[in-house]
Amino acid sequence: MPGAIAILVVLLIFPVLAIMGFATVAVVHGFLLNRDGEQRHQGSELLDSNY
Repeated sequence: MPGAIAILVVLLIFPVLAIMGFATVAVVHGFLLNRDGEQRHQGSELLDSNY
């Protein structure tokens, strides 16, 4: 019985942890790419229209 409870807990918690982990990686990746783009194109008038 304890094995079944452990499997149930893992099946409920693992997807949430995986989604949160991938969301964190996506946020960091987006931040780094945005910062890199601003540095590469510093002084461009197109940056003002980029939100």
